[in-house]
Amino acid sequence: MIKVLVVMQILEEHKELLRGIDSDLDISFIPAAQVKPQDVEDVEIIVGNVNPALLSNCKNLKLLQLNSAGTDGYTAAGVLPEGAVLTNATGAYGLAISEHMLGALLCLMKKLDLYRLNQEEHVWRDEGPVTSIYGSKTLIVGFGDIGNEFGTRMNALGSEITAIRKNVANKPDYVDSIHTVDDLHDCLSKADIIAACLPGTAETNKLFDREAFNRVKPGAYFINIGRGTAVDTDALCDALESGILAGAAVDVTDPEPLPKDHRLWSIPNVLITPHASGGYHLKETHDRIIGIAARNINHLLHNEPFENIVDMKTGYRKNN
Repeated sequence: MIKVLVVMQILEEHKELLRGIDSDLDISFIPAAQVKPQDVEDVEIIVGNVNPALLSNCKNLKLLQLNSAGTDGYTAAGVLPEGAVLTNATGAYGLAISEHMLGALLCLMKKLDLYRLNQEEHVWRDEGPVTSIYGSKTLIVGFGDIGNEFGTRMNALGSEITAIRKNVANKPDYVDSIHTVDDLHDCLSKADIIAACLPGTAETNKLFDREAFNRVKPGAYFINIGRGTAVDTDALCDALESGILAGAAVDVTDPEPLPKDHRLWSIPNVLITPHASGGYHLKETHDRIIGIAARNINHLLHNEPFENIVDMKTGYRKNN
């Protein structure tokens, strides 16, 4: 029997799907917070984000399938036992998060946040001019699955798309141009909408610092759904309060959770959500993660190539 440990949140229909892969699987379901060292000793497959500190006990581990696209904490040398493969859930979150981004952006551009406040106060007041996605220029920094999903939606609404990613090859037809991070500041000066879709790595830490926000085109909108650490939060606050940015939608912050007394809460042209754009809020996301896991377990059983193998040097899915 091949021992499988599932530590992610899971529905009964998902359990049945995994059990149906092969009769030779011995599957245990233990929530990540409750996993003990002895639970992982003989496990060959783990599905979900188990505490990385426990992985040194997994001498037989062949596959760690994360339920996240981010790989923070799992790619450092010595975390995974030799021979184990790390795969992530890239491809599962793009639908939910890109729709969240679009909704948040339209809320700010059409001043729906202000009208909601007026509604609470029973005030009938016109809040003045609004802006449009049509005819705008969108800069997507971090052009993986989520960035691509957001880009297709923005382009369909009439925005010109510029992307920044490590690999400038294989440009989608709908994208106007692709650049590396070396061109970030130049691209910021031309964008009406800036979307940060970055993982938390040493390379992305405080990428959006004071200098970056000083290069932003006045009146631009800023969205961050990747990692809060990619943004200098004080610099973001200054850019909003000074009027450099017309507004910002942040689903992630640094620090996180955002302290109750942080100044960002009180800035009127900000929409803050508590890292809620992804997760399992949309059932389709949950289903997609389990689908990736099920296929990779099947690939392991049949000695086939895995999906979503993580490059241990970059933390990204390979060939991304």
